Amino acid sequence: MEIRELRHFITVAEELHFGRAAERLGIAQPPLSRTITQLERRLGVALLERTSRKVTLTEAGSVLLAEGRAILSAVAAAERRTRQAAADNPILVLGAKAGASGELLAKLLDAYAAEPGAVPVEVLLCESQPHLLLRDGRADVALLHEPYDSTAGFDTEVLHSEDQIAILPAAHPLAGHSQVRTADVNALPDLPMARWPGPDGYPDGPGVEVRNLTQLYELIALRRASAILPTSCKTDLRKDLVAVPVVDAHAVTTVIAWPPHSRSRAVADLIRVATHL
Repeated sequence: MEIRELRHFITVAEELHFGRAAERLGIAQPPLSRTITQLERRLGVALLERTSRKVTLTEAGSVLLAEGRAILSAVAAAERRTRQAAADNPILVLGAKAGASGELLAKLLDAYAAEPGAVPVEVLLCESQPHLLLRDGRADVALLHEPYDSTAGFDTEVLHSEDQIAILPAAHPLAGHSQVRTADVNALPDLPMARWPGPDGYPDGPGVEVRNLTQLYELIALRRASAILPTSCKTDLRKDLVAVPVVDAHAVTTVIAWPPHSRSRAVADLIRVATHL
């Protein structure tokens, strides 16, 4: 299987339309159709169901779409890391979720910058799923939060664990409680729990869809949502919101993660600094 064939198949699988896929790839439709047919013959399976009205994925096609995305991400990561290894002025890319590790991240950057031989660190913030920055090679190392972020396939070191809090409007009756339970927050009919995107999109539920903490806090202040978050999120919490400890919520563990095949001295130094903060 060639990388070119894989890219063409993934584009068709995402568009589910040969014309739009061909336009996106900048090629004519007939050669794109031949490429997909050739790939199906090589694999000995049907990847797409084609009718005059629509294109759909077969079960085998769905598997190849998922595996193919992982392969292309790995190829892109290898290309970036190879170029970086040969660069005259190497940098280190650190991925993190915006707003989730502010105090820890600042301490880590300051401590690493004081190290002999430290290289410049580029901080790459995302709204959710920071493990994807690491998986597709955009980041060399990342701060992840278990159990919310996947650490599968990475090497990790635990940095710290923390309890969780409920974020509520300051005027809500529960806001005056010294503590609440998870069931108390989940049972609020007027403040359904906000939903975050996962690998397969947003989970089902009545809560609003959110992508970052700024959006979430605004919706909670407007009495449209509630949330249970790590205790560190109460730092600089806006005045119209209240954080209440959730006594039965599982702990959230922050880890520093990196690809197991990494041979970067800068990554190793950053990990050492992080584990001694």
